[in-house]
Amino acid sequence: MIKELREKLGSEVLENEPLANHCTFKIGGPARYFFIAKSSEEIVKAAEAAQDLGLKIFVLSGGSNVLFSDDGFNGLVIKIQNTKYEIQETKIIAEAGVKLAEVVKAAAEQGLLGLEWAAGIPGTVGGAVRGNAGAYGKSTGEAIERAEALEKLKVKNYSKEDCKFGYRESIFKKEGGIVLKVVFKLVPGDKNKIKEEMDKIFAARDGKIPQDPSAGSFMKNVEVTDEIVKTIKEYTHEDVPADYLEKGKIPAAWLITQCDLKGKQIGGAKISEKHANFIVNVGGATAADVIAFASLVKMKVRDETGVQLQEEIEYVGF
Repeated sequence: MIKELREKLGSEVLENEPLANHCTFKIGGPARYFFIAKSSEEIVKAAEAAQDLGLKIFVLSGGSNVLFSDDGFNGLVIKIQNTKYEIQETKIIAEAGVKLAEVVKAAAEQGLLGLEWAAGIPGTVGGAVRGNAGAYGKSTGEAIERAEALEKLKVKNYSKEDCKFGYRESIFKKEGGIVLKVVFKLVPGDKNKIKEEMDKIFAARDGKIPQDPSAGSFMKNVEVTDEIVKTIKEYTHEDVPADYLEKGKIPAAWLITQCDLKGKQIGGAKISEKHANFIVNVGGATAADVIAFASLVKMKVRDETGVQLQEEIEYVGF
């Protein structure tokens, strides 16, 4: 199989490549086959090759928000590294492999508003669009005008509405499709004020984001409903803080903290003392450790607050 893949994609195709080297969690077994695609054309070519050879594929962006199995991935991992972008007046046209931080910085330098909330968020443009990454009540989808993606080996254009953005969701995450290129539509703003806002966000993140390897926020925050608020009151005999109600989201970190789970550890996996919604790799953590921890967290939060948490990260190879 490796011979056929290399005939189609070149000698750069790797075999049994450790996935722990390609994700922010630093966890994961080998990819049976691994290919770095440096252009949209190479992404399409790799997807076509995988289909021709009957291989499963996983598209890897920046490597955050993902947990790879200890057994790895029995197929072709396509690591996206198309990294061109350009600015046209108030629009930034970026390929999927561009680091989100690079686009955020470019927008600030041009005095463009709409992405400053993403200061400090890891990952790539494609990953941010696929998972509708967000922070501080904002999300990637709000700044998108359109996207280009590969679906069933055909390149298609998607309007903002076509992308079906939801809370940490998009049509690409729900139904498949590989994001190739994105057009951000921003608005003019004061360059100095944008940079001041970004500095505040960087400072806030530095104070609460753990430095140990992790996949980022592990569980989704919970959307506020009358039923959820009532349930939490019944289970905990406490009111949901007013600022959470105003924002419409109850932080998963708050619920996890209510269950006295901060600092708990299973194997090499630990709930960060800095931020309860981060499971961190403190050394030698396995995917099995993390899965056991995730199950414990969900069970404890359900039993003690009445809320069923859902993972924000993606499990691969399980």
